[in-house]
Amino acid sequence: MAKKNQKKGSYKPGPVVQQPITETLELNFMPYAMSVIMSRAIPEIDGFKPSHRKLLYTMYKMGLLTGNRTKSANVVGQCMKLNPHGDSAIYETLVRLSRGHEALLTPFVDSKGNFGKFYSRDMAYAASRYTEAKLAPICQELFRDIDSNCVDFVDNYDSTTKEPVLLPTTFPNLLVSANQGIAVGMASNICGFNLAEVCNTTVAYIKNPDCDLFATLPAPDFSTGGEILFEKNVLEEIYRTGRGSFRIRARYRYIKKQNIIEIYEIPYTTTIEAIIDKIADLIKSGDFKEISDIRDETDINGLKITINLKRNADPENLMQRLYRQTPLMDSFSCNFNLLVAGTPRVMGIREILEEWTAWRYECVRRRLYYDLEQKRNRLHLLMGLSKILLDIDRAIKIIRETEEEDEVIPNLMIGFQIDKDQAEFIAEIKLRNINKQYILRRIADTEKLQKEIVSIENILKSRDKVMKIIIEELEAIAKKHGAPRRTGIVYDFDLSTPEIEETVEDYAVNLFLSSEGYFKKITPLSLRMGGEQRFKESDELSQTFEASNADEVMFFTNKQQVYKCRLFEFEDSKASVLGDFLPAKLEMDEDEVVLYMCLPGDYSGHMLFFFENGKVAKVDIAAYQTKSNRRRLTGAYSDKSPVVAMFHIQQDEEFAVISSDTRTLMFNSALLAPKATRSVAGVTVMSLKSNRRVVKAVKADESGIENTSRYRKRKLPSPGSLLRPEDIGENQLNMEL
Repeated sequence: MAKKNQKKGSYKPGPVVQQPITETLELNFMPYAMSVIMSRAIPEIDGFKPSHRKLLYTMYKMGLLTGNRTKSANVVGQCMKLNPHGDSAIYETLVRLSRGHEALLTPFVDSKGNFGKFYSRDMAYAASRYTEAKLAPICQELFRDIDSNCVDFVDNYDSTTKEPVLLPTTFPNLLVSANQGIAVGMASNICGFNLAEVCNTTVAYIKNPDCDLFATLPAPDFSTGGEILFEKNVLEEIYRTGRGSFRIRARYRYIKKQNIIEIYEIPYTTTIEAIIDKIADLIKSGDFKEISDIRDETDINGLKITINLKRNADPENLMQRLYRQTPLMDSFSCNFNLLVAGTPRVMGIREILEEWTAWRYECVRRRLYYDLEQKRNRLHLLMGLSKILLDIDRAIKIIRETEEEDEVIPNLMIGFQIDKDQAEFIAEIKLRNINKQYILRRIADTEKLQKEIVSIENILKSRDKVMKIIIEELEAIAKKHGAPRRTGIVYDFDLSTPEIEETVEDYAVNLFLSSEGYFKKITPLSLRMGGEQRFKESDELSQTFEASNADEVMFFTNKQQVYKCRLFEFEDSKASVLGDFLPAKLEMDEDEVVLYMCLPGDYSGHMLFFFENGKVAKVDIAAYQTKSNRRRLTGAYSDKSPVVAMFHIQQDEEFAVISSDTRTLMFNSALLAPKATRSVAGVTVMSLKSNRRVVKAVKADESGIENTSRYRKRKLPSPGSLLRPEDIGENQLNMEL
């Protein structure tokens, strides 16, 4: 009520409590950072992050290792008992581990339905209520003997159930499953390796820690295939330190009959859409004219990107260029960072195998101790059973004559000199089994148990025998679950970037530019047969040139920019069409229009820019020449005053400048000193009165002025002379005063 009675704006905040930054970091930031590192982003020695481990153990407890598939939504719901996160985060984990998503070379979830594709950003997975899942057969190796006390169990987040700290994987899953995580101040990026190769490498390492890793583990292996460019020194560094990057590229096949390239495997680090978008941009910019079309033809049969080639295109040369300019060849950066005994460590493969072998050794020993204890307990019970072998009737008599049920066990213990566990075991025998044959069969197991106990004790005394068990398990896994490599290895390759000469068909063309920015490139034959040029009603022809298809062209705009293109980048046109609209074709800025078209040729000559303030800039056209293939240059001319006209001249010529008060000045461009700077403001040519401006600038021979000597000046600047009516010829250009 007190809050309701307060007047608006009368609330006063409480006092601000100052806290030292060091205390804030210690009390707030450090616990958060440790939680992310320890419980979220970094995998442990079993190769799993906590979210992966909790999900797989949930599915194991649901009986999905041998049973039928269940709805993914059911798995997600059950997993929340161990993983207190939203259903979407848990389902994304399930999707990544699934066979259908194809993110892992050795998937752990046997999926049914649409789980999306790892190599596509647009192929999204269906909702969890539509898909089904169970554990894949390889998970038998994850949960083997998990109930034999081979790993520790801890309480879940609300202490209602138990969960394993690690899964007792019987193979180095850390190297088999690709894993990526970003923690606070550190990250992890582990590439996947082939399961059979990892198992064989582990066996070789156990037998000889100084073995040659490349003999059994030649290179990483990825679910998306592709080809690894084998650089021995690079991979040696990765194997030794756990850090480094290697190159992987796509695989393709050329179908000569259809003149197409089919890309059917791509690098693990990219997607179909990223590749197509990049190639499309390069086609649009004119870098790959050999390509007529590119499309995504991925279907239920797998990934496929199809590239249609133009006639006479060299597919091998094209692919080498695509490798260098698109994600079809990419780098995988390795950072083998994992948690070992709660401590983040970046380790090489040999160190990882050493840690995994030591951890697995302890798992097997704990399993053996558990089995030994179970067998000893069983033997102990059978030894008690053997004591009643010669006097079964006496045991029955003791039970029958005992008046109270609680006294049965003590009476048996006294009557046969056995302990409580043995008496409990005897007392629980069913009435139908109290016969000599049953007891003799049970006692016959005693000798077998004694031999097994001795065998286990001998194994526990010998490290070599424990290691032999690990080796046998690894060999069995490689044989049962191993599969051929998907990613190829290329030993002979060239990473240099040679100069690629583009073959451009060269022929004569005629160029037409309209006032509104429509451009046409027409061959002489088409021009002769095409008839009259077509323009929009409000449009008209602005410039026309004769040129060659291989020539370069520059388009100056009203935004002080120039766009550079090659004429072969434009399709041949006809007189009957409007042509290419340059602002759209060249992706110009908003409200940007073309003012002038120029053919620079060998970049000789000068550009003249006439401005409203009476200044003229003479710029060496070589200032627009660039070594790189830049399509747009900013600062093409000065923005100090609006431009009235511009010209490209090979040699000095006479020009006529007309102001808004009809004053006219003729001068030779030789009076102007050329400049190398594009955005130079120029020098004053026409002296203007207040509120006057230059409205026209034309070449003298195109001005239509009869008596040119009257307006010609040899010294600049000059106000010019008033244009007399008798000097205006029939061909005089109209002036917009």
